[in-house]
Amino acid sequence: MLCEKPMPQRGGSASMKSSRNPVRGHSKPTFAELFTPKLVTVLREGYRLPQFQADLIAGLTVAIVALPLSMAVAISSGVSPDRGLFTAVIGGFLVSALGGSRFQIGGPAGAFIVLVAATAERHGIDGLLLATMMAGIFLVAIGYLRVGTYIKFIPYPVTVGFTAGIAVIIFASQIKELFGLTLTGKEPGELLPKLDALASAAGSVNPSAVLVAALTIGIIIGLKHIRPSWPGMLIAVGAAALATALLTLPVETIGTRYGGIPRILPAPALPAFSLEMAEAVLPDAIAFALLGAIESLLSAVVADGMTGRRHRSNCELVAQGFANIGSAVFGGICVTGTIARTATNVRAGAHGPVSGMLHALFLLLFMLIAAPLASYIPLAALAGVLAVVAWNMVEKNAFASLLRSSRGDAVVLLVTFGLVVFRDLTEGIVVGFALGSVLFIDRMAKSIAVETDVPLVGEDVADTENGGRTAYDPDQAGNAETVVYRISGAFFFGAASTVGTVLDRIADQRRNFILDCSAVPFLDSTAANVLEGAARKAQRSGVRFIITGASPQVRRTLINHGVKRPLVTYASSVKDALAQLGKREH
Repeated sequence: MLCEKPMPQRGGSASMKSSRNPVRGHSKPTFAELFTPKLVTVLREGYRLPQFQADLIAGLTVAIVALPLSMAVAISSGVSPDRGLFTAVIGGFLVSALGGSRFQIGGPAGAFIVLVAATAERHGIDGLLLATMMAGIFLVAIGYLRVGTYIKFIPYPVTVGFTAGIAVIIFASQIKELFGLTLTGKEPGELLPKLDALASAAGSVNPSAVLVAALTIGIIIGLKHIRPSWPGMLIAVGAAALATALLTLPVETIGTRYGGIPRILPAPALPAFSLEMAEAVLPDAIAFALLGAIESLLSAVVADGMTGRRHRSNCELVAQGFANIGSAVFGGICVTGTIARTATNVRAGAHGPVSGMLHALFLLLFMLIAAPLASYIPLAALAGVLAVVAWNMVEKNAFASLLRSSRGDAVVLLVTFGLVVFRDLTEGIVVGFALGSVLFIDRMAKSIAVETDVPLVGEDVADTENGGRTAYDPDQAGNAETVVYRISGAFFFGAASTVGTVLDRIADQRRNFILDCSAVPFLDSTAANVLEGAARKAQRSGVRFIITGASPQVRRTLINHGVKRPLVTYASSVKDALAQLGKREH
């Protein structure tokens, strides 16, 4: 909160000056440093057999996890399961080969289920592929324009609320398969109409589907506690498929609904293009690009936290862009970095991006050798996998902590969550970010302080670091005709009005006004305009205006907005300003 309180007069201390000086000695990174893939970096460091063995084991481990997930995400997105495998193979390989993270694993993600399903429903598969390719082009452009650096500014309550909302949507999309429900019409996309339609079909529950889903969920949860290193999802899906085949359970499988999956990749082909279609899918492409950028960089940050490494955010976005373009060319859906698979990659002991490339090759090998076995996988089992994924996606402790932390964070969290669940994913992110920004501005505006006191009295501290004292200097005594204000904190448009009100209190009878800006790290054009107005008022009143301690950046901004001679003079510290006034009086 803006306040007025006694200000200790210390002059311009060396420590204060050093704290506001920018760090020097760090040159601006070159293009090569920003966009060289981590694969190149790893190979330059020296890549030998032990590193390859580590990546081989990690790649196989991740492929085992990715296999059921890729098909489950594709089916829930309203497309055939083979498109999920195409996405994981092509997109996953390109993300690892070109990306800016050592450990990122790319593929189809649960966060895209709603967007992909809605796009496929509105524009068909051709429109979906075109939107995916356009999103890839946007991501490449975003990366090369270096916008990825700013995505990290998305507030934490927005990411928590968004992820929780996605989890609710994913779970709701699996209710039909979990219970084997038969709907009279098409399943609605919106949550409330969907729940209403599912409730109306409650009488068509298939006990066999419920049994398969429960078996799948039970095995995944049980193995996580008993044998956490085992591939619980793959074992659960395999057990469910075996039980379905041996007991001839009356449940839908990949084979009965989709006829199985192909044993080879399709021939590359550009999506069907027309200006009308491109215009129609543009909003979807933008949503894909925005969500993909956020998801992939969040996943890279998680990997950094687990390993102590640092990813190249803009290089990662470029890789995600090319991966989406490649996925669309081979008939796949949206690609992004996946947190669960990336974390699995790290825990499996991966050394670098080769593990992600091998994971894609292992998935391709599965298609070539074991594709017929996929026909026996029950859809209820894949729904059980996604139900567990949805539960794990929700950051339950973080959600509860944010609700308790402050009213502002709770509002941002709940608004983002509500909009994602009941309205639209992109709208939830945009509105949540806007609310978070307003909350930040409000907090920053309240943190600024304006301090004043007359006469000038310093606290009784040593004059040197080793405790030495200097002789009394009568020039530093208080001066009843001089007033000193100090602004502490970022001085920007959010605080400009309040600070301007305080500065307007400059008494006309005072001859000298010193404004100490040594504790101002940043000042924008609105704040500079406020100081320019205060300086003009001081000039009309015959008051001498001196600004002290301004950093080169703050001083440059002020001068560019007319805050210069003859309106004001500058001094390095309050002490120097007082010395100038003393000499002038003599």
